[in-house]
Order: sequence, then structure tokens, then C-alpha cells
Amino acid sequence: MPATPIPATGGPADRRDDRTSPAPRLYTLTGPDKQPYSSTTPGTLGGYRRGRLYGRLDCPSALRAIAASGYVRHRVFFADEATAITAGYRPCAICLPEKYRQWKALRRTRTP
Repeated sequence: MPATPIPATGGPADRRDDRTSPAPRLYTLTGPDKQPYSSTTPGTLGGYRRGRLYGRLDCPSALRAIAASGYVRHRVFFADEATAITAGYRPCAICLPEKYRQWKALRRTRTP
């Protein structure tokens, strides 16, 4: 008995309910007040809560730490650099070396 071809469109699996749409994905970001909030836009920077540092999402140091252990439990995300700084985080010396040098120099001038 020959197989019946399945229509490319118009079948029951192809019908969509236009009244419902999938809920947008929510991301948990950290705000300048250090409190988490939900956002439909993913963060552009990642941070480590315990070390109070932030860096690029592809930072080699952060990726090694994530692969090695429980670093993920203390991971936070920021919408932008200004928010990370306002929340009290410093730049990563590995993935943001120039910003780290600037931060360190500024810190030295403020320390008596």
C-alpha cells in the first residue's frame, strides 16, 4: 500500500492559535541598587557577586570558573557598564584590562 503524502501546509499541526503568543523570555539582571529585576533584554556584562567584579560574557577567566565549580550560583548580569559600576562592581583585570587599570589608578588616588 503506497504511503499517503502529507500536505506541506494546512494540516492540523500547521494551524496556529493567533490569540496566544509565547511569553517573552525573561532575564534576571542586577540593578544599580544591587537588587535583581526581570528584563526581556539579556545583560551585556556578567559579574561575580562574591568578588564584586564585572566583565564580558565571553571572559576566559569567568568561563574557566564556571566550568570548574559553583561559580554560577554567584553570577549576576548587568544591562550595561554604568549599572555595574553604580552597583559597586569593579572591572575584570583579564577581559577588561584597560578599564581595570583605570579603576586601580583611580582607587589609588582616593586611598589615603
